[in-house]
Amino acid sequence: MELTRNTGLDPNLYLQEDKVPVDDGSNQRLSQEDFFALLTEQLANQDPTKPVDNDQMVSQMTSFSISEGIDELNVQFQDFASSMTSNQALQASSLIGQDVLLPGNVGYLSNTSDGLSGVVITEQSTQNLEITIESEIGEVFKTINAGTQPAGNIEFNWDGKDSNGNVLPPGNYIIRAQGTQYGDSTTLPTAINRHVDSVSLAGNNQGVILNLDGESSVNLSEVIQIGG
Repeated sequence: MELTRNTGLDPNLYLQEDKVPVDDGSNQRLSQEDFFALLTEQLANQDPTKPVDNDQMVSQMTSFSISEGIDELNVQFQDFASSMTSNQALQASSLIGQDVLLPGNVGYLSNTSDGLSGVVITEQSTQNLEITIESEIGEVFKTINAGTQPAGNIEFNWDGKDSNGNVLPPGNYIIRAQGTQYGDSTTLPTAINRHVDSVSLAGNNQGVILNLDGESSVNLSEVIQIGG
């Protein structure tokens, strides 16, 4: 009978690979199968003298179903919101190179434009309407006398020149409107046409951002009118 010498170590002495997967913490949700497994365990181990009330069981099942449904709805809504934002960005890209009407009183005069335009917004008939073009420090360059105007959006245009006909340099200019309503002097709100240079998709759910001439930006939702 031949004897075989065992010259190696027992394989059981080596470090064995762990065949049970280790949870990395990414799976922290209970599925519907987990819920019913817990419910079955609860029924199997309940006190026979105090069985689970049917209404309570139905309430637990309903609560879980509602919670799971809300989670799924949130995921679907986030996907939908992401898709809508992407579509908005694609549509907004068509605004590049166009003018958009924005509420406010700051306009930008570029070296390639013919001036500024916008509207004075009033809900009442206005007398002695005056629109002034000023620097950012309040220096008045020109006053446009618009006389008596009915209620509504009153359009105005400025050619980029001061009262002496001199062409003013590029930059930001302040437009102010004032008139008389019911015998009282009143400051009126304005909206200015601004040129869209580019479009970007903002983070933090801010939506689509329009980058305007003069290195300023606004949200797409602020636009009143497209095309000045």
